[in-house]
Amino acid sequence: MSISRRDVLQVAGVASLLSAVGQQAWAQAQLESLKIVTGFPPGGTSDAICRRVSEKIAPSAYTKAAFVENKTGAGGQIAVQFVRNAPADGATVLQTPMSMLGIYPHIYKKLPYDPVGDLAPVSLGAVFDFGFAVGPMVPNSVRNVPEFLAWCKANPMLANFGSPAAGSTPHFIGSLLGREANVDLKHIAFRGTQPAILDMIGGQIAAVSGPIGEFTQHVAAGKCRLLAATGAKRSQFAPNTPTLVEQGLKGFVYDEWFGFYVPAKTPTDIINRLNAVMRVALAAPETVNGMAMMGLVAQSSSPAELAARLKSDTELWGPLVKTIGFSADA
Repeated sequence: MSISRRDVLQVAGVASLLSAVGQQAWAQAQLESLKIVTGFPPGGTSDAICRRVSEKIAPSAYTKAAFVENKTGAGGQIAVQFVRNAPADGATVLQTPMSMLGIYPHIYKKLPYDPVGDLAPVSLGAVFDFGFAVGPMVPNSVRNVPEFLAWCKANPMLANFGSPAAGSTPHFIGSLLGREANVDLKHIAFRGTQPAILDMIGGQIAAVSGPIGEFTQHVAAGKCRLLAATGAKRSQFAPNTPTLVEQGLKGFVYDEWFGFYVPAKTPTDIINRLNAVMRVALAAPETVNGMAMMGLVAQSSSPAELAARLKSDTELWGPLVKTIGFSADA
């Protein structure tokens, strides 16, 4: 993926911002080390983002060193709790997908954390679209989502799809597609998108809903067919794949993001300094290109912009989850 003029200007703009900050103040605030916490295991997308950012954020005026800590369990909740309870000194940062903060409040009767009250936003990290793909169980004549749903209606015993987890955005996208066409589309939850894709290309399940970057290598190898992307426009990682909206499914625009957060009581000046170095790290060519290899678009934001984005997504998914009728406590 090439670096655009906009990316160069973004790096230059952030560098100017850093230069404008008094060097003495930055030196006084420099940490010995920064811990970036993810709720997912090494080797996954979330972990890879954390490691690329940690490589670019240190050494810097903010911290001498940075490392990643994997606090797995409870679908990402353990990591959120860990950071919520960490000292509010800017030395511990949470990196999390939107789902843990924007969807979980709607599917759990009681969460062990308050997504807004216990955490303070720092910056967006990356955005991505989802894809919907089918494997060899589905006839080659099926080339789009409406045709897949029609096939499911004609073959109810085979009407199913996999997703990386129950209660995840891909799970709900598939369920909403089934409801839209009045098709009983059975959901099968996996522990990650790749295990679901392996079952799909092995002919054990019909389809998979998951991050679009997870499919590209399998599509290129001819092992599965990507029927649709969920963004407002076609994905740069699958430009020949039409969106759901292009296929007549009005309003079916869904994406997700990874964001960086600190404990709620972290001072504003620390958050602003952390935001500045995060912007530099996320704009680095190595970060941009590395994330693109995973189907992600590196993207930073102000703390206020991230807060507004979470609020919007939380409000979006509330009624959708109610429509689907899913509860993680059931």
